Amino acid sequence: MTNYLQGLFKPKNPQKYIGDINQIVFRSSWELRAFKWADETESILEWSSEPFPIKYFDYSTNKVRRYFPDLFLKIKNKEGVIESYIVEIKPEKQTIPPKRGKKRTSTYLNEVATYEKNISKWNQAKQFCESNNILFKVITEKQLGI
Repeated sequence: MTNYLQGLFKPKNPQKYIGDINQIVFRSSWELRAFKWADETESILEWSSEPFPIKYFDYSTNKVRRYFPDLFLKIKNKEGVIESYIVEIKPEKQTIPPKRGKKRTSTYLNEVATYEKNISKWNQAKQFCESNNILFKVITEKQLGI
């Protein structure tokens, strides 16, 4: 059983969504907030949830895995230039190296593994974005106003 808000998102502006509008799955209240913003913000021309996989090497398991970024956005900026973004939504705590206490607790070890996995994913996403003229952005609860 999970404490996270999950469900299907129904867009008010379905013409902006790239993909099947009946299969827009949000996996957290933060994603739901971002989806509403993408759907309702006029400067966002197109958007998609978990648009495509990006392969990355998971050092914790020594395997190649697939990473599905949270959002793809096509935005008309203030200068009228259209920019594309890949966006990942994460708690700020997972975007900075964990602080080690006096003991190596299982919580600390899990935080280290999560952080290292995120860095691996994001490094591959940045390379993918650079190769495809896309900007990569990680947003946290602070940017979401939470």
